Amino acid sequence: MTNNDIFKKLRVALMLRDDEIVEILKLVDFKISKSEIGALFRKEDHPKYVECGDQILRNFLNGLVIHLRGTKENPKIPKEVIYNAKTVESQPTKPIPEPPSKPAYKGPKKENIPDISYVKYKNKKKS
Repeated sequence: MTNNDIFKKLRVALMLRDDEIVEILKLVDFKISKSEIGALFRKEDHPKYVECGDQILRNFLNGLVIHLRGTKENPKIPKEVIYNAKTVESQPTKPIPEPPSKPAYKGPKKENIPDISYVKYKNKKKS
């Protein structure tokens, strides 16, 4: 199992987006761009694939510890951090406007429909 596989599995398990990974790496003063992270998560046969080095994975794991546990001066509870991240993602960022109110559907109008249960046809041939 390569470092890329480990990184991918952590990303999926923790439901992290690229910008969140960049923020986690900034916690340990490791600067990396979104495009470089995207190159790490590509398939191995892709021409832009980049192998994840030990330094990147080590810094990500150290940043993840700080992200989830906090520092000695400012400790956090990991479950709350994960729960808050999920609730923030599930809430829409913009309020959803309500659709204009329409009258409730009452079905087809039955007032002017003639009764067609028995119809006498008058299409006789003339001789």
